[in-house]
Amino acid sequence: MSEEHGRVAVLSDIHGVLPALEAVLAEPEVAAADRIVVTGDIAAGPQPAEVLDLLRGLGDRVRWLGGNADRELVEFRRGDRAEIPDPIGVFAARALRAEQVDLLAALPATVTLRIRGLGDVLFCHATPRDDEEVVLVDSRADRWAEVLGGVPPGVGTVVCGHTHMPYVRLAHGRLIVNPGSVGMPYGRPGAHWCLLGPGADLRVTAYDIPAAVARLTAACAYPDIAAWADCYLRARVTDTEASAAFGPRDGRRGP
Repeated sequence: MSEEHGRVAVLSDIHGVLPALEAVLAEPEVAAADRIVVTGDIAAGPQPAEVLDLLRGLGDRVRWLGGNADRELVEFRRGDRAEIPDPIGVFAARALRAEQVDLLAALPATVTLRIRGLGDVLFCHATPRDDEEVVLVDSRADRWAEVLGGVPPGVGTVVCGHTHMPYVRLAHGRLIVNPGSVGMPYGRPGAHWCLLGPGADLRVTAYDIPAAVARLTAACAYPDIAAWADCYLRARVTDTEASAAFGPRDGRRGP
């Protein structure tokens, strides 16, 4: 962890959407970044094998983390669960090659990198202690104290994903960054990501969504792919709806 990086691109919640990933990787600042950190929920979607192959082709520039959806794919393929809550998950699990299942199974829960201007930055999927806990931009202070309790004191920035909605906020003196979702954005369409160093810049990459919907519909054998692609690539789930669904899961006691 002694190496200091100048710029780090953060891609979260790709969810097997290859056209969105291709669009972000084509961004000049992503291509020029010292590292690309992928913070989980990489493959649970319509093109899981293709997304993993593209990322693996980038070699050591990519640092990988596992998310709850990745864990579910592995558990299904290894017989540790009989179903997956997200219906497309079973399709994605069956589409993976055996070595890709092994890759997902071996991913760490957290990674810490030193980034110029930010110091030590801890990356996780949902929270530093759990891959499916929920924290939101308006989560209360004592909730943040709970989920950040085990973070080393030298870490000044925590990057998390999971909720598919981008934000930057302070919590107990630490900068919290959620880059949003590359493949399944809530609230507004486009492929959302973040550039770190020396600050934290939330980005969104516009791409040809009608063409991507048509491409997924033609290429993916998932039975409901047309409806899935129309819903998630066009961001038909609003941020208000997502916040209302996630809110009770962060332990809040009222509206």
